[in-house]
Amino acid sequence: MIFGRKKSAETEHEGSTGQRKLIVGLGNPGRKYAGTRHNIGFEVIAQTAKDHFAGAIKQKFKGEIVDVGMRGCQVSLLCPGTFMNASGSSVKPAVDFYKMTPEDVLVVCDDFALDLGRLRFRPKGSSGGQKGLGDIIRCLGTDMVPRLRVGIGKPPDNWDVADFVLSQFRADEQTEIELAVRTSADAIADWVEHGTLYCMNKYNGKS
Repeated sequence: MIFGRKKSAETEHEGSTGQRKLIVGLGNPGRKYAGTRHNIGFEVIAQTAKDHFAGAIKQKFKGEIVDVGMRGCQVSLLCPGTFMNASGSSVKPAVDFYKMTPEDVLVVCDDFALDLGRLRFRPKGSSGGQKGLGDIIRCLGTDMVPRLRVGIGKPPDNWDVADFVLSQFRADEQTEIELAVRTSADAIADWVEHGTLYCMNKYNGKS
């Protein structure tokens, strides 16, 4: 279970107005990949669900999804269970089901080109080599998909990139990455209320 322990659904839609956003955290399912750098999107979504008193977790859209009320908006938090490279096959059905535009979706993913813990919002653009984001762009047919990249540090010179992103964070990195997860969850709430430009100005300059 990506989200962890199930919680009461009593406050699931508290404060929501009917407007809906979809927040997608990218990662690979299964115990083998838990806690790896590539799964930072799952970690951010789990923290966000905890912050907003997530209700019942549903198995839907080839993943796990839960609804929360956030800043007066109804928000669905989705963790695809498709493995990273096929993330679009989970996101596209969710977007179609809720009749959303791509601009209503925020994708949270890792970025090994960013320093550890650095956040970067963008409203659109290429995948930058992030294969999960790339598959979402392909399936939605547009790169107009807001995204929050979370820096996982840069691979050492003697490391293969694929091995690096599937590695665990070192003990000396834990405090910084936990802070990045905490800040990312706060940033998601700001994105829901204020949008991408606001979040770019607030979070992109922070190291």
